[in-house]
Amino acid sequence: MNVLAIDTSGEYCSLALLMDGKVLSRDKRVGQNHSQELLPLLDGLFAESGISVKRLDGIGFGAGPGSFTGLRIACGIAQGLAFAADLPVAGICTLEALAQAMPGKQVIASLDARMGEIYHAAYKKNGDNWQAVSEPVLCAPRRAPRVIGDGWIACGSGFAAHAEEMALRYKGQLSKTVAEAFPHAREMAHLAAAVLQRGEGCPAEAAVPLYLREKVALKTFER
Repeated sequence: MNVLAIDTSGEYCSLALLMDGKVLSRDKRVGQNHSQELLPLLDGLFAESGISVKRLDGIGFGAGPGSFTGLRIACGIAQGLAFAADLPVAGICTLEALAQAMPGKQVIASLDARMGEIYHAAYKKNGDNWQAVSEPVLCAPRRAPRVIGDGWIACGSGFAAHAEEMALRYKGQLSKTVAEAFPHAREMAHLAAAVLQRGEGCPAEAAVPLYLREKVALKTFER
């Protein structure tokens, strides 16, 4: 199966091409310049791989949570390519992609959501799939959902931006913290392939980002 994955949910722009089990990927820290950097990276990836969009079986993208504008960019590019080649699309949760990158079987994934909040989810590995034991939410670090037991791997920028609060919240339950981890298209390609193999991909027009926050800035009195 040949699957392209795109992620622009944060400061990094990442692309990955899964071709018969092997992954070719690119990533670049671009800040807010995803729209300028994504297409050149994509052209380079296709040129190196030697395949075209017409040879893909589907397209995955980082659906969120993450940057409002970034999520729309990845979704829009995925839709455009899928429309052109009549391909199914799979939106992948950025928090599940974080979990996929970790070596353990139980992971707490958290991204800094700014405004004193985090995006949070907890997963356990069930065979080859991740099962959410705590669904993606937006919350204050001190109200991060509890988990049962110890031996959890913690990952993502939420654990960097709110290190003390998160360490206190999960005191004695974490075996490792990988605060520098960020969602990457490499893991999304594998997750998207599994979705597509199950026949759960959607048509391009049905692809939508996952927004957990309705507003992106605080008013003066709220600050």
